[in-house]
Amino acid sequence: MNTKRILGYLHELAANNNRDWFHEHKKEYDVCRKNFEEGVAQAVATIARFDASVAHITPKDACYRFNRDTRFSEDKSPYKNHFGAYICAHGKKSLRGGYYLHLQPGQCILGIGCYWLPTNILTACRNELMGNIEAWRACVENRKFVELFGRPNEGKWDEPGGKGFGLACLKTAPKGFPRDYEFVEYLRMKDYCGWHAVPDDFFEGTTWLEKAADIFKTAKPMMDFMNSVIDDYE
Repeated sequence: MNTKRILGYLHELAANNNRDWFHEHKKEYDVCRKNFEEGVAQAVATIARFDASVAHITPKDACYRFNRDTRFSEDKSPYKNHFGAYICAHGKKSLRGGYYLHLQPGQCILGIGCYWLPTNILTACRNELMGNIEAWRACVENRKFVELFGRPNEGKWDEPGGKGFGLACLKTAPKGFPRDYEFVEYLRMKDYCGWHAVPDDFFEGTTWLEKAADIFKTAKPMMDFMNSVIDDYE
C-alpha cells in the first residue's frame, strides 16, 4: 500500500473533517480508498494460507464504510479519520472473530478476535473458558502472545505504540460466576480481542504482509477457542 499517501490524506482530513472539504478532495479519497482495498485483498490472500475460512472474502466484504454514524455521538464529524477492514469468514458484521487492519496517522493497529458479543454468547464463552482453562491459558499466556498483546484488561486502545487484550471489562466477576475464581480476570473480560500497534511505515513495501500474518497467527488459537463457541450461535 502507498501508506504515506493514505496517511497523508487522513491527516489532512482530520484537520478538515467537513463535507465541503471532502467533496473538494473526492478524487484523492477515491485513490486512497482503492489503494487500501488492494492492500486488504493482499492481506486476505496471505491470511488464507493459514486460515482457509477467509479465502472467499473480498475487500467489499471486509472494509468498513467511511461515513460516521453521528446520531448518538457528540462528535458530529461526518467522516472517520481512519481506514478499517475486518477480515472475517462470515463478513464484517458477524459476531465471529476475525482479523482487523486499522490505518490512522499515529495509531496504526493490527487486531484479532471478537467483540460486542451478546450476553448469552459471552456467558457461553466464559463457561467454555472455565471448563477448559488450561487450553485457554496455553493460547493467551505463552511468551509470544503476551509480548504482542499483553495481559487481559491492561491496555488502552488509543495509546500510541500500545497493545492490549480486551477492550472493556467488568470490575468484578460477572453475575453467576465465582468471584474467587483463580483466573477471574478472564471472566471479567467483556470481549475477547487483542490489538498490537504498529508504526505508520509498517504497511510500506511488501514485507508487511508476512509480518502481519505472524502477528495474526500468534493470536489465532485464542480466536479459534472462542469461535468454537460463537459458531454454535451463528
